[in-house]
Order: sequence, then C-alpha cells, then structure tokens
Amino acid sequence: MTQTQDATRSRTFSWSDPSINAAQIGRRSGLDLLRAMVAGELAAPPVMHLIDMASMTAEEGRVVVELQPQEFHYNPLGTVHGGVISTLLDTAAACAVHSTLPAGIGYTTLDLNVKFLRPVTVNSGTLRCEGTVLQQGRRTALAEARLTDGRDRLVAHATSSCLLLPLEPPAA
Repeated sequence: MTQTQDATRSRTFSWSDPSINAAQIGRRSGLDLLRAMVAGELAAPPVMHLIDMASMTAEEGRVVVELQPQEFHYNPLGTVHGGVISTLLDTAAACAVHSTLPAGIGYTTLDLNVKFLRPVTVNSGTLRCEGTVLQQGRRTALAEARLTDGRDRLVAHATSSCLLLPLEPPAA
C-alpha cells in the first residue's frame, strides 16, 4: 500500500483473491485459518488492506488486531470514523469466535452493539483491539471486544452475538 500526506493526499492498495481463503472454509478449523493468515501462508482478507490493519494475533477464544489511525480514516469532524472503529471491534469479536470453531462449522454475526467512549485521531497512537469469547453454545456464541489507544485508554467497547452453522466444504 502507498499513501501520501502532501497537499494532494492519495492512497492506493492491493489485495489477493479472496476466493483462495474461501476455499479453505469448512476444511480447516477457525484457529488454523487465522494462524495461517497471521503467518502469511494465506493472504489477509481485503478489508484488512482497505482500512490498513497493521497486525493480528490469534489463540483459541482470543484475537487481537491493531491499527495505526490515519487521516484517510477520518469523518467530517476530523476524528476516526465510527465505521472504522466498528470494523475493528467486529473483526476482533467475530474472529475470537472463529478461533474456537472446528472444521466444518462457520459463523455469521447476528448483532454488534458498540459503545464509543472517546474520540480517536492520528494522535491517539496505535489502536489495539482485543476480542474474547464470553460464552459459546451449540448454536450461538457471545463475544466482546475492547479497543484501547496508545496510552492504554479504553476508547470503544462492543459485544457481538454470532450464529454458529454447519458448512459444506467447497467442491474440489
């Protein structure tokens, strides 16, 4: 990805074919898929390039993503857009659920409840978003995500319910 911060501010980025990762759905556990992305064995999903997520770590029931706030994240008020913050929270919470799923089981987010607690700007420092699974049953899971700034202050919080569903591996 390239970015300029001169008077003409522009940004370009590229991504890999998302169907390559999609072909792994149902064949590998969620944690295995996430760790393959972290290790670079599978490409990061396009949304990570779109908002310029810096990193991800994954263990069973817990995922951490980071982002360095940039001007291209801003809304008209000069702060990071709530949609970018919500995307980080949704990613961390849902991927935490994904990290607990065996091969053949997928999920979809049923809801995302976000609380914005303080504004975020380029001066906020690296944002760290930690998602953890709070409860998991046979059909649903509940997760939370906490977003902190570079001074370790809580800037946003979310809870998310996910529906767990059986997946058919793609035809070979």
